Amino acid sequence: MHKLATILIIAGVGFALAACGGLVKGDNRQNQPLNSGLVSAIKAIGSTPGEGMVVRLFKEESVVEVWKRSTAGQYRLLKTYQICAFSGGLGPKVKEGDRQSPEGFYNITPGLMNPKSNYYLAFNTGFPNKFDRSWGRTGSDLMMHGDCSSRGCYAMTDEGIAEIYTLARESFKGGNPSFQLQLFPFRMTAANLAAHASDPNMPFWKDIKEGYDLFELNKTPPTWDVCERQYIFNTTSGVPLDAMGACPVVTASAALLAKQAADEAAVANHIQSAEQQAASEAAIKARGEAVTGAVGGLFGGIGSMFGGQPDVAPVITGQPAPVPMPALVRS
Repeated sequence: MHKLATILIIAGVGFALAACGGLVKGDNRQNQPLNSGLVSAIKAIGSTPGEGMVVRLFKEESVVEVWKRSTAGQYRLLKTYQICAFSGGLGPKVKEGDRQSPEGFYNITPGLMNPKSNYYLAFNTGFPNKFDRSWGRTGSDLMMHGDCSSRGCYAMTDEGIAEIYTLARESFKGGNPSFQLQLFPFRMTAANLAAHASDPNMPFWKDIKEGYDLFELNKTPPTWDVCERQYIFNTTSGVPLDAMGACPVVTASAALLAKQAADEAAVANHIQSAEQQAASEAAIKARGEAVTGAVGGLFGGIGSMFGGQPDVAPVITGQPAPVPMPALVRS
């Protein structure tokens, strides 16, 4: 009985680990070298394998971007990968079992890398992070991995995750303690924000948009922390904040304020244009229906003037039809 219980426990642990990134005996895939194409691409953007990196992901576009820090200090786009699959829809992960993929900002350390994943190679997103925990969000083993199959994770091709994994390994070797993973529902453009303006996740998306904007402006990953249960970026104190406590005052740059104002105006214009378009289409449809009704009424009236009768469905009685009367002959 004791032996059977032990077997069941081991089987249960194996099933749990297999959820999205369990462990298997593998080859030396985690130590494969950078391919020559990536080496050339890194050199072409003025970077080296050991420089820092940033990974940005966009659900709606199904793409992952890898950026590398150049020797000049700013980050430049190295390569874009297609996402094979991700679980759920737009919006953050809230609780274990909701089959949603996370959104937000995460710092990936060497301890989150999984070289022996059931899904070829993988790294843990770090969900739940400080922000997620402040909202009581739950979930475990939320990975970016290979095998093109997702159950709450972000699935890549084996080739794609191998390159990203190798790039991360070389960045760690270069002395970088982590790389930033930015997970977005979509590119934070005015058109996309307007298209999803009524989504209940919009307050959260506007929160993480500031981090998106800072990277777009500066081409360096913003530092992030959590206070008042919201993200805050580029604080200067260097002291970890209380996720539930008051936020410190952070002075936004003129460039950031200008971008935010321009984006808000563009979102409003997109929404107004969409409303006007919808109203115009509704008016055209109403006019078309009115014209169709009027024409139908006109021909119905003309038909009645000439003795026309409305269509009457034949009555089927099963009885023989009567013999028609002979035609009337007028002299």
